[in-house]
Amino acid sequence: MGWEETCSLDARDLSDVRYSISIRSSAGVRDPVDRRTGWQASRGRPAWWDLGGLFFPEFFNTLKVDANLVFGEWAELAAQVRERTLDVLAVGAGVPFPSFIELEAKEKVRYIAFDRDQISSLRLAMPELTPSRIPAGAYPSLLRPYETLGLYNFAIAHAELPDDLVYNVVRAVFENHEEMLEATAAAAATVPANLDRNSFLPLHPGAIRYYRQIGKAGQGD
Repeated sequence: MGWEETCSLDARDLSDVRYSISIRSSAGVRDPVDRRTGWQASRGRPAWWDLGGLFFPEFFNTLKVDANLVFGEWAELAAQVRERTLDVLAVGAGVPFPSFIELEAKEKVRYIAFDRDQISSLRLAMPELTPSRIPAGAYPSLLRPYETLGLYNFAIAHAELPDDLVYNVVRAVFENHEEMLEATAAAAATVPANLDRNSFLPLHPGAIRYYRQIGKAGQGD
């Protein structure tokens, strides 16, 4: 479906997919673009749920990082880090990520983050990304907040859907928040305030109608 044929129904966040890089403490790499030493980076097997596997190759390409990306199951990749055949685990996922916690239980690790200039370059190349943060203490070795990039999930619909239909879908989502929370804790972030996370998708007129109704004008007004 072409870009001009789609639009955002709402700013409904299913989860803030946050990107992070865990590295063996003994590895020589100091930041994601450290060119002083070669390194092997792993990413999960590509799948619809593995946004790290989809985005990290683009991250490294944009930043001109020469990294050897390795596919595999997360348990297998974590084992290779412990065996010193891999240096890094790079993931895009919810926090905390189980494989990071399991790795920390058996291996001393540290976390390397993109700096401000790198984050700016990545956002220019991929406007769907937004600033995000992993709080200190999310992992045992993470002693300070980890500034990174995130990717919110948005509901997408054809631009020609009737305005009334879209309005009622968006209204039903936000006005039944408690019921959604009973189904999944991720719905805690499914709130109109997260509309601001959408910086690149146009809003459907039906969605804009709802946001205006609740006093939060939508993008494209």
